[in-house]
Amino acid sequence: MIPILFDGVVQGLQLALLAVGITMIYGLGGILQLAHGQVAVMAAMVAALLIAAGVNAVLASAAGILAVALFSVAMDWSLLRPAYRYRGEERLLLSLVLTLGLAFLVDGFLTFRYPEIALTLRLRTPSVVVGGITVRTASIAVSVLAAAAFTLLALFLVKTWLGRAVRSLMQNDVGAALCGINADRTRTFIVGLSGLLAGLAGIAQGLFSSVGPEMGSEFTILALIVAVVGGVRSLTGTVTAGLLLGVVNAFASYLVGTYMTLILLLGVALVTILVRPQGLLAYWA
Repeated sequence: MIPILFDGVVQGLQLALLAVGITMIYGLGGILQLAHGQVAVMAAMVAALLIAAGVNAVLASAAGILAVALFSVAMDWSLLRPAYRYRGEERLLLSLVLTLGLAFLVDGFLTFRYPEIALTLRLRTPSVVVGGITVRTASIAVSVLAAAAFTLLALFLVKTWLGRAVRSLMQNDVGAALCGINADRTRTFIVGLSGLLAGLAGIAQGLFSSVGPEMGSEFTILALIVAVVGGVRSLTGTVTAGLLLGVVNAFASYLVGTYMTLILLLGVALVTILVRPQGLLAYWA
């Protein structure tokens, strides 16, 4: 059972990497990004195309992550800018329509243009033995990457001026504006950072399985489930929910199969909405 538990923790870290971007974008701008999974897939596809062209896998992966970060910035400048003119439910509903349309567009383009392309990464050493337990090196690599990403994100939010500006905007956007914080630039930065984290999650998935153009919607659904359970305004809650649901996903997949596992995860999200609508941890932290 220990290997399954470890796999669950690794899956949870991947889910949290995906979901934390949705949490940041919603928490800062009231925008629900329904093309987030497609952003992760785009990073994997860019990396796969570069690797097929002979580029080193590490450089190709870094290029894929950077490409989707820039794509996310462009998305904020163009697609999301009209939504920011509204507030409350109007902004949320408009963002749902805009990002859902973008998701369909990206899915259609990738499926039509690159139907046979997928990212599959393999490490030279498939597994190692730790304490008498065989552990995949991919799991160790993903754990280290995710832990480093979350540590840097926490340090950014707590120690830097821009990170404190993000937290100020989240708590009181009017007061933050009176203090001279530029909301538009800060939101653009956060959308780009969210795209970078989604790209990292997409690349990380390539260490375990092939990432193809059809996986965007699945990534988005999983990210939304984690964000809802953790609290769509809480980074700490998102990471906690990611780890919890990752463990649940690993054991449920082992016991009842993948199909029933997805239903179980949706059930967890439904119960959370009914019992604790604000999520496990309700506030930005």
